[in-house]
Amino acid sequence: MARLQQRYSKEIAPKLSSDLGIKNPMAIPRMEKVVVSMGLGKALQDKNVIPTATAELSAITGQKPLVCKARMSVSNFKLREGYEIGAKVTLRGRRMYEFMDRLINFAVPRMRDFRGLKTSSFDGRGNYSMGVADQTIFPEINIDKVTARQGMNITFVTTARNDQHARSLLSELGVPFKRPEEKK
Repeated sequence: MARLQQRYSKEIAPKLSSDLGIKNPMAIPRMEKVVVSMGLGKALQDKNVIPTATAELSAITGQKPLVCKARMSVSNFKLREGYEIGAKVTLRGRRMYEFMDRLINFAVPRMRDFRGLKTSSFDGRGNYSMGVADQTIFPEINIDKVTARQGMNITFVTTARNDQHARSLLSELGVPFKRPEEKK
């Protein structure tokens, strides 16, 4: 069992139950999955982008990524249906908690000019999305071997019914949100 998963079951779930006033243990918000995706538009010009990006994404997540293909042709972008233009990984269970632990404790503090994650990125249904501008914040990536900087999107999918419950769950898990600024 992952360290963060153990902490959730022993400390966080009972605390959320009392704080949110939820008596049913199955109704307590919990993590369902984490989706990590990369848009690889540069792959239209350079065919070496896809293998390097998928190798880096698999090193970061510990799971082989799914290469996404274009669903329709767009002439303005010189894009044809079936071209490989992205990669994504869906993490669940132990791997999800291990990835979240590394993201929260190692990667996010290494972001440039980091002052906390925005709280406006909730979708209204209890899911949170964040963007990472550079893959080199992860300790698994060797900075010397990086040929191009690549960003990624990370989505935390929870079982929470609203943003307030999801925010309290993610805060208890250790996600560093910005504190509301006090007016002077």
